[in-house]
Amino acid sequence: MLEMTREEFEELVAEALDRIPPELTRLMDNVAVFVEDEPPADDPELLGLYEGTPLTDRGEWYAGVLPDRITIYRNPTLRMCEDREGVIAETEITVVHEIAHHFGIDDERLHALGYG
Repeated sequence: MLEMTREEFEELVAEALDRIPPELTRLMDNVAVFVEDEPPADDPELLGLYEGTPLTDRGEWYAGVLPDRITIYRNPTLRMCEDREGVIAETEITVVHEIAHHFGIDDERLHALGYG
């Protein structure tokens, strides 16, 4: 497995977030991004996870709720990538993928757009 500290990986996630166009980040609402080392045991190769209510599903009832949660998993990414450049690319794809879920874009559409 490729070696990279948690701090280095968190910096890559932060850089990927910084590359999201400002016109999109301004629309993001009530969402927090976290880095964890390992995904849930039942899905050990999971790279990222969105938990929450997509913007497209929020109605008048949506108030006073905890933030949506995007989690990016470090170790599966390091296991699948051969070098730092691969980790950078995969992290960016994963961050965009999970943010797209926040905007209500499903996996089928993401795959069609090339964000597998």
